[in-house]
Amino acid sequence: KALHIPLFLVGHVTKEGTISGPKVLEHIVDSVLELSGDRTGDLRILRAIKNRFGATDEVGVFRMKEFGFESVTNPSEMLLEYADSGVPGSATVCVMEGTRPLLVEIQALVVSSQLAMPRRVGRGINLPRIQVLSAVLQKHCYLPLASTDIFASVAGGFEVKEPSIDLGLAVATASSLNNKPIKEKSVFIGEIGLLGEIRSVNLLDRRIKEAKRLGFTNIISKKTHKSVKDVLSDFNLLKKKKN
Repeated sequence: KALHIPLFLVGHVTKEGTISGPKVLEHIVDSVLELSGDRTGDLRILRAIKNRFGATDEVGVFRMKEFGFESVTNPSEMLLEYADSGVPGSATVCVMEGTRPLLVEIQALVVSSQLAMPRRVGRGINLPRIQVLSAVLQKHCYLPLASTDIFASVAGGFEVKEPSIDLGLAVATASSLNNKPIKEKSVFIGEIGLLGEIRSVNLLDRRIKEAKRLGFTNIISKKTHKSVKDVLSDFNLLKKKKN
């Protein structure tokens, strides 16, 4: 520091995602950067875990090339490469990476199960989220999911942890079950509670602005619908209640 020479230290992380070794290593440096991404894909996200001289809510999106990393100025277009293709089980959601809104495609596949306990498999989506949403859809929307396997993933090898994808995942699941595609230029933003209600998410206006910038005209959120049952009804994906 006295000679003003930048120094980069490359280290390992544990299974929990923390830096291995003594904690003093994090204290002596000015910033801690994490480069993450699916090893089978070419998309990489650079996050600041610690930044002594700035904010930690900014992210950088890069793509691996033969010569190294290339900055991705509009990652939403890359993540939505096959989104509006009219295929059942596909829905578009808007997530936040730091302060940057990103539109990604959620895919769901619902098939009849041959097992006593149907499978719930997620790639880029937490398994408990899939299990809770399938229970909500079965209870409040009367979808027969008790005897079906549900496979859900985020296209492009992206990993999403925030609850704003709940509404898109629920619609994609119902779309695959009914084998009906979703209306084009639709984006779903909202968390779903255990009672089937749609909850608001943070930075909603910024997400809506990003969706409109990319040409999406049908934006579904808490501002337009109160419950997931209302959304499925508008998209003709709702099952009639059995007596």
